[in-house]
Amino acid sequence: MRVQGSTMAVVLRRRVDWPMLDVASVVFYPQYFDLAHRFFEESWEPICGIDYPTLTGHRRLGFPAVRTESDHVAPLRYGDEIVCTVWIEKVGTKSCTWRYRFENQDGLLCWNGKVVTVCVDLDNFESKSIPAELAESLRACGED
Repeated sequence: MRVQGSTMAVVLRRRVDWPMLDVASVVFYPQYFDLAHRFFEESWEPICGIDYPTLTGHRRLGFPAVRTESDHVAPLRYGDEIVCTVWIEKVGTKSCTWRYRFENQDGLLCWNGKVVTVCVDLDNFESKSIPAELAESLRACGED
């Protein structure tokens, strides 16, 4: 449950599984964005008090990515625990900038990511203003 007015980033964890690896036995670079999206979906409930399936299925709101960037700092390996810190850098009228920091179980920084998403009506895929209650909660999720 999210504490109203919290300025805490969300910390989520996941293990590196075999299918994520490349021939060098490290996480294949496109997997980092797949993982970021999984953490994105999981973070909605602690940040806004609504899970992403409800947001997309019942409220018919989506937040597709329109810009991505990242820095690969150190490899993640099979069996590592990914400790992902998610926070919101900026909330505009229709867009939101998500930040991701992946560390391994030893606290080693492995990846930084930045994803700009736009709020859309899933029935017509047109952009729309982020609803006020979501925007307020997203703004409250700052970096620690």
